[in-house]
Amino acid sequence: MISIKNIFVFYIDGFKNMKVGKSLWKIITIKLLIILVVLNYFVYDKTIKTEFKTADEKSNFVYQNLKGK
Repeated sequence: MISIKNIFVFYIDGFKNMKVGKSLWKIITIKLLIILVVLNYFVYDKTIKTEFKTADEKSNFVYQNLKGK
């Protein structure tokens, strides 16, 4: 049975011998980071400030979460 070390060494050797692949992986990584940052900032922007407008709504929300609903 092939050990995990042999598999790891196989992939490390493959990445060392790449020429075009290294730059492609860098581009992929940069694009993923940009996409995740944009999604996190615009799509998943849910905070207590954006969800509730008045102080009463905010305090009720905090109270309900502390109480355990």
